[in-house]
Amino acid sequence: MADLGDLTAFVTVARSSGFRDAARTSGSSASSLSEAVRRLETKLGVRLLNRTTRSVALTEAGARLLDRLAPALGEVEAALDVVNGFRERPAGTLRLNVPVSAARLVLPRIVPPFLAAYPEIHLEVIAEDSFVDVLAAGCDAGIRYDERLEQEMIAIPIGPREQRYAAAASPAYLDRRGRPEHPRDLLNHDCIRGRFSSGAMMLWEFERDGEVMTVDPSGPLLVSTGAADLAVDAAIAGTGIIKIFEDWLRPYLDSGALEPVLEPWWQKFSGPFLYYPGRRYLPAPLRAFVDFIGAQRDGKT
Repeated sequence: MADLGDLTAFVTVARSSGFRDAARTSGSSASSLSEAVRRLETKLGVRLLNRTTRSVALTEAGARLLDRLAPALGEVEAALDVVNGFRERPAGTLRLNVPVSAARLVLPRIVPPFLAAYPEIHLEVIAEDSFVDVLAAGCDAGIRYDERLEQEMIAIPIGPREQRYAAAASPAYLDRRGRPEHPRDLLNHDCIRGRFSSGAMMLWEFERDGEVMTVDPSGPLLVSTGAADLAVDAAIAGTGIIKIFEDWLRPYLDSGALEPVLEPWWQKFSGPFLYYPGRRYLPAPLRAFVDFIGAQRDGKT
């Protein structure tokens, strides 16, 4: 029988599509993972991964093994986690896959008190905007907005239940270029644009009294969603008009560093959700986090 550690190493590398990323995920070294996969291939007498200097890809045999092995290892982890129920406090690792905006705006109010309440839980947060499959990425749960929720997953509210997209610019920029009175006026302004990791551009949508208007402005600066802080700093410096989560801009709006633009047109949307697989048994760290979020929502923490 193959060693359980070697099987786990194979699944980690396969999910991460590389030894270096797998090492970051697992806390092991890339060389030890490579040796574990090599031992497994020798034991089974078949190649599981095709390796190049730049990438790792599953062979057909490797793909078949991963399909059967990943759920089985999940059951092993769940079985071992049952012991957590006999501990005074739950322990283990909780891995969350979240958008950059959630890491910036939602988790700071939750993570410190959660870790203080559960000191034996280690929390790992992977912040990205590519919206990967959280299970395939080796995570226990994720944070998503309702349009990104997958079927057959449980979703519970986390963070603010209503948010707005806000547009703003520095007073100096607006004094120099004028203050827009209608979304179409943005076509004559310098706008700081954002782009998803997929390469898709973010159109600017506004809404007022049931009227929805979408504009595609231009400007001197384009940033990916992971570089939102740069866009905010540029707006404060007078580069142009920015449109992003209101909570991201609120400190600068309150201080006067930024001035609201087209505020009656700011569009509302529902807040984020913590979502995870709808299975009967949850790992103890995830169960503790779900209970903590529920207690926060009910005002018990």
